[in-house]
Amino acid sequence: MSYPKQVYFGDGGEINAHFLPTGTAPDTGGTGNTMAIRYLATSQLTRGEFGLYRVTMKAGTDGPKTHFHRTISESFFILDGTMSLFNGDKWIDARQGDFLHVPQGGLHAFRNDSDAAAEMLLLFTPGAPREEFFEKVSEMGNATEEERAEFYGRHDQYFAD
Repeated sequence: MSYPKQVYFGDGGEINAHFLPTGTAPDTGGTGNTMAIRYLATSQLTRGEFGLYRVTMKAGTDGPKTHFHRTISESFFILDGTMSLFNGDKWIDARQGDFLHVPQGGLHAFRNDSDAAAEMLLLFTPGAPREEFFEKVSEMGNATEEERAEFYGRHDQYFAD
C-alpha cells in the first residue's frame, strides 16, 4: 500500500479548509420526516475523495433494502442510540462507538429497530454525488420500473434478489 497520487503541487500550502460549526443550518436530504441526512462533506467539496453525512433516524424507521455498490465503499459509525446494521450475513445491533465498513460489492442495509432515535455518520469512498440520491429516492415510489432502474443504476445502488 502506498500513498495516493499527488494532487497538490504548490510550495507553501493554501488556506482552503472547510469548517462546519454545530449551529450551521444544514444542507439536508432524507426520506420524509423519519430520516434526515445532513451533508457534512460532499464529494464536490472533497474533490471526489469521499462523502460524509450525518444520518438521524426516528425510532422504528426502515432504511434501504439490502443492496450493494459497484464503485463505492460505505462505512457506518454510530454516534448515538442503536442502529440495526446488516453486514451481508446477519443483522447487528450497533451502538454508540460501533463501526462497520462495507467494501465495494458488499451486501448491506440499515434501519432503526429501536424505540429511540439514533444517529450515525455515513462515509462513502471515493466520493460520489449521493446528494441527488438522498433528495430524490423518496420519489421513486411513484416512478415506473424503467425510471427506478435508471435512477438506481445512475447512483450505483443495486438491490439483492
